[in-house]
Amino acid sequence: MKDRSALEYYVLDVFSNKSYKGNPLSVVFTDGNLELETYHNIAKEFGYSETSFVYYSSAQKALNVRSFTPTGFEVDGAGHNLLGAVCAALFKKISIFHEQNETNRFVIMKDNPIPLTTSFDPVTEYPVVQMHQKPAVALQEVPASLIAKALGLAIDDLTVGDLLPTIVQTEVAHIMVPIKNRRFLHDCIPDNKRLIEISKEYGFEGFYCYTIFDAKHENIVEARFFNPLIGIDEDAATGTAAGPLIGFLTKTKYTKPNTEYKILQGVKLNQPSLIEVMARENDILVGGSAVITMRGEIHI
Repeated sequence: MKDRSALEYYVLDVFSNKSYKGNPLSVVFTDGNLELETYHNIAKEFGYSETSFVYYSSAQKALNVRSFTPTGFEVDGAGHNLLGAVCAALFKKISIFHEQNETNRFVIMKDNPIPLTTSFDPVTEYPVVQMHQKPAVALQEVPASLIAKALGLAIDDLTVGDLLPTIVQTEVAHIMVPIKNRRFLHDCIPDNKRLIEISKEYGFEGFYCYTIFDAKHENIVEARFFNPLIGIDEDAATGTAAGPLIGFLTKTKYTKPNTEYKILQGVKLNQPSLIEVMARENDILVGGSAVITMRGEIHI
């Protein structure tokens, strides 16, 4: 007989269709909300940047998702933690939209509805999820000298046209940091203590460092993401930062609206991830696929 205290889990590689690439995410299926300590213990045990917990809520008529870092921070926003959770539910063949209107599909995260659309790749048959983030809002510029020092770079290394380090928000506020080229991007040596101090002083979470490819390249930028404030030294794919970046680049005329672009991330970690993004008038699409690499049971 199956242990009633056992919870099924998947480990997926998100923003990838290849195992052991992309951003790993543990997804735990529950029958409802758990004790806060249980969320924290399981997320700590897995040790990935985030662990998502999902169940279908008849009361909310939607898939309910909560995500935690190993340090116990509950994550908000439409990032790899949400995309992977939805992909896991689709792999498990949970009917997540059967009580919703076809033109208004959403999941619930921290009691907030997040709109999304889903499809299946015709070749791999893996689920493809597009999350609809709010339009990007540029909040504040931060002195490049301050950021460069915290990343172990010279101020000239942050020179990209007229772009400056700018805090941008869709769901979550992160700082967009332009880097002159890939060499300097890969040379970043973050000082986590300084990064945390800057995050707290200016009121944002993570640092999305990016370099812009020339027009011939298949991807628009390569990026790295550091968020020591919530316990993430470096992340292989960050949907909550990719949305603000494409919104910011569109506002500054580096990219065009209503045009799909791909952001490459995780190369330095040997976990290359591709994030599909598009800035539209009323929202920003952030999407991609995922693949299951592990499956099992947790005993609580």
